[in-house]
Amino acid sequence: MVACTFLGAQKKRDSHFPGNTFQKLTLFPSHRSTTQLSSSFITGKTDYQARRALIAQDKNKYNTPKYRFVVRFTNKRVICQIVYATIAGDVTVCQADSLELDRYGLKAGYTNYPATYATGLLCARRMLTKYNLAETYEGKTEDLGEDYHVEAEGDARPFKCFLDTGLVRTSTGARVFAAMKGASDGGLDIPHNEKRFAGYDLQDKSHDPDTLERYIKGGVVAEYAEEMQEEEPEKFEAHFSKYLAADQDPTELEELYEEIHDAIREDPSFTKKPRSKPADAGKKFKLPKLTYEQKKANLKAKIEALRAEA
Repeated sequence: MVACTFLGAQKKRDSHFPGNTFQKLTLFPSHRSTTQLSSSFITGKTDYQARRALIAQDKNKYNTPKYRFVVRFTNKRVICQIVYATIAGDVTVCQADSLELDRYGLKAGYTNYPATYATGLLCARRMLTKYNLAETYEGKTEDLGEDYHVEAEGDARPFKCFLDTGLVRTSTGARVFAAMKGASDGGLDIPHNEKRFAGYDLQDKSHDPDTLERYIKGGVVAEYAEEMQEEEPEKFEAHFSKYLAADQDPTELEELYEEIHDAIREDPSFTKKPRSKPADAGKKFKLPKLTYEQKKANLKAKIEALRAEA
């Protein structure tokens, strides 16, 4: 009786799905999810957990923007931006690029620790100049290795923003904190402590300001260059070739960066480069579509040329 019942159920099931017991269900487009993921989410270029915390604003502040100090690195430059989020997308208020340091005297080494600090300083001074706060909040100009926090002066409060590190590793001594130190010394109010600066000892829980100042002024790079010049001259010429090509001595960077810091404070404004037309300007890479008469004339000319050659 049980076997007959089982066979009857199997026949009934096979009548619904002829040919195969297990059928693949194909959903029509109307049944599919309509959620669209952003390209940065798919490619993994954004830490959305960190972004959610950085852009979340207190409800009692209504539509007040929450500013972020964004630091990003490429193979050739350091980019610092001050950004706030809206529903339509992020809005960039101010930006500084390490390649702009060429205007202040730096000819090579646009991605190292001192260049990152100088880029953060440039972004901060440019931002405060834009909102007429540069004279009120001058920042820190001496003893750069000491930790510094901006304090409110006068009627206008300091410009506050939060560090956005992106996907880089936030280890002790990382360059991203050099940009933050430069912006903080430039007069921006960025909540931080000294535990991630270069020169902080994780075992003793203490910070050495002299070590950090050597990093900020390029003393570490200069010592490395001097040591390489004595021990491996050929490697020195190859490693610091861009410095040497620009007639800059990589063993004397501390004085150079002091001059760069002073020049940034004097004039942090952005200088727009004049646009130049490329050599092939006006050249059409896509040929225009020919009419039937033109094609016929071209073919006739080719046939006559072949007959003439024969």
